[in-house]
Amino acid sequence: MTSILPVSPLSATILSVEQVEVFYEQSILALRGVSLQVRQGQIVALLGANGAGKSTTLKAISSLVRAERGEVVSGRIHYLGEPITRSDPSALVRNGLAQVLEGRHCFTHLSVEQNLLIGAFVSRPSRAEIKARLEKVYGYFPRLRLLRKRLTGYTSGGEQQMVAIGRALMSEPRLLLLDEPSMGLAPQVVEEIFDTLARLNRDEGLSLLVAEQNINLTLDYAHFGYVLENGRVVGSGTAQKLAGREDIQNFYLGAAAS
Repeated sequence: MTSILPVSPLSATILSVEQVEVFYEQSILALRGVSLQVRQGQIVALLGANGAGKSTTLKAISSLVRAERGEVVSGRIHYLGEPITRSDPSALVRNGLAQVLEGRHCFTHLSVEQNLLIGAFVSRPSRAEIKARLEKVYGYFPRLRLLRKRLTGYTSGGEQQMVAIGRALMSEPRLLLLDEPSMGLAPQVVEEIFDTLARLNRDEGLSLLVAEQNINLTLDYAHFGYVLENGRVVGSGTAQKLAGREDIQNFYLGAAAS
């Protein structure tokens, strides 16, 4: 496992979520006053069982919740000290906030490299910069270099997850949101992906907010964590502290802790 560097408690806060509530279709309350923060250079775990509100939290931050007829009805979200509640998602990407959605959402009829290039379009870099970004992605995911001409639909689930992460990296994010990156993948592939995320955090200073059901895996790599249940934060603390709390392992996360 790739080691993570400690983060100073004096590090600047890159993301702040304060008492956020989200409704879907003006009737279903999905988040009930969620508050959390991510400091510069941190890996923060967002833990909870299926339906706890993890995906909605990430989509509220990235403003993608509106695409699912959801709305942030109260609370505040700040990124780099600026309010971003209900911001334009593409503007957030240009400003360094990117998300890897649950289920990968690759364009299966396009090649691996074409999928990666899509990630650079929003920020409109020069050709030289695009080439440099591609080389960086291939450096972290060397398997993608070998598969760059292959249609993404003919790659494995783990390779598609690498494509999805690489596509997000092509926008040069400062903060990367990941939704269930381990879902449906073999343990060996999951460890490879999390090792790469830890390297990105260590080498590039990339901040990460990772939503996961797999508590033990994620806390192995995280600095800090929050536990969600029924749209509320019901626990928080350092990764080491949360990993040692049997009540969270057994009650809040149930089978996801196994």
